[in-house]
Amino acid sequence: MKRTLALVFTIVGAVALAAGVLAIFNPGQLALGQNAWGVAIVGGIFFITGMGLLRSVPD
Repeated sequence: MKRTLALVFTIVGAVALAAGVLAIFNPGQLALGQNAWGVAIVGGIFFITGMGLLRSVPD
């Protein structure tokens, strides 16, 4: 269960981080008017959380 949640956090974080960084350098990329910096920061938090959880869960 924890490994699945960690994998979901990592994938969602990587996608949000990539979208946020692309939107920072190319304004107007995000739909619905989200703040690019906010998306990038939340994506980074999710990615780091997922990677930390993957490392801490034993096989």
